[in-house]
Amino acid sequence: MRAKLSEKLAPTRIDIVDDSHRHAGHSGARPEGETHFTVTVVSEVFAGMTRVARQRVVYRILADELAGRVHALSLSTLTPAEDKPATV
Repeated sequence: MRAKLSEKLAPTRIDIVDDSHRHAGHSGARPEGETHFTVTVVSEVFAGMTRVARQRVVYRILADELAGRVHALSLSTLTPAEDKPATV
């Protein structure tokens, strides 16, 4: 997943966390894991896109994985400007 997203989106940050252990016994969970992921991608490619459009881009890039072993993604898709820490 990391390689595909990096190639297509040239992200400034990408975080992928395997959350499969939290879904053991749920639909789509497999004993070997690697079925449920939390993915954060920060890319200028997302500028001007709605949240849904951004997610569709990621789903298209990962279509093969989603058709196979990956059951669920929790996505955070941001531009570099949106990735700045909040100031108080």
